[in-house]
Amino acid sequence: MSSVPKILYLCSKNMEETIITSVQNARIKHVVALQQKSAQRRKEGLFVVEGRRELMHCLEAGYEIAECFVLDKQAELANLADLADQGIIFSVSPQVYEKMAYRGSTEGVIAVVRERQRSLEDLQLSASPLIIVLERVEKPGNLGAVLRSADAAKADAVIICDPLTDLYNPNLIRSSIGAIFSVPCVACSSEDCIAFLKARGIQILTAQLQDSSLYYDTDMLRGTAIVMGTESTGLTEVWRQAADAHIRIPMLGQLDSLNVSVSAAILLFEAVRQRNSEK
Repeated sequence: MSSVPKILYLCSKNMEETIITSVQNARIKHVVALQQKSAQRRKEGLFVVEGRRELMHCLEAGYEIAECFVLDKQAELANLADLADQGIIFSVSPQVYEKMAYRGSTEGVIAVVRERQRSLEDLQLSASPLIIVLERVEKPGNLGAVLRSADAAKADAVIICDPLTDLYNPNLIRSSIGAIFSVPCVACSSEDCIAFLKARGIQILTAQLQDSSLYYDTDMLRGTAIVMGTESTGLTEVWRQAADAHIRIPMLGQLDSLNVSVSAAILLFEAVRQRNSEK
């Protein structure tokens, strides 16, 4: 087999001959429950990935597939030879696929995937790491967009402190377009994250309006963690006290805040600009 990702191959020899046509099928109901209930995902250590691109990123990151469901008329797009040999690829009717799918136009591929638990100690950081820290950000779409920016800036990690949503929320996976798999991402408490950063000499820059300097006047050449909170309440005092410096994006209009994902992109690429200018 060539280096082309497995998902582009057809190997249906061991797929079930009978197409699943009932939305009451136990496997189908299980997928729907995983899509809709974070408690179910946490309890079982499973989550759902839709779409070829997202599943390719998932496989490339070394995640284990528990089950894979393909829309019958598009089965040739979705084969995974190893999974077919294991008998865990199932063909489904359009009606059943529509019941399972969290969104439209997912190319006829849905997989149930086993979670990978990653701790702060598992992170492999560069000599001058660039890290995004998000405290209590709850909107999955915002988290997904931040992950995409982190991937584009080649950040070392995204750390979610005191999370209000699980990392495998379907909206997060969708909005990240697979960046949840390409960017090392860890959930932990703020206290543990601060201790981790301090122990490694990584400077903590908190994004806040009060008592702050303009972000482009702040040195980001050394190991840096850019910390942001919610748009409504900002960061808690524990982060303000732990910070080595407070930074802000100038707001020239009447509003005093940006979407957290927009702010993250601006600050990440300022770090990239500074580091590239030194080369």
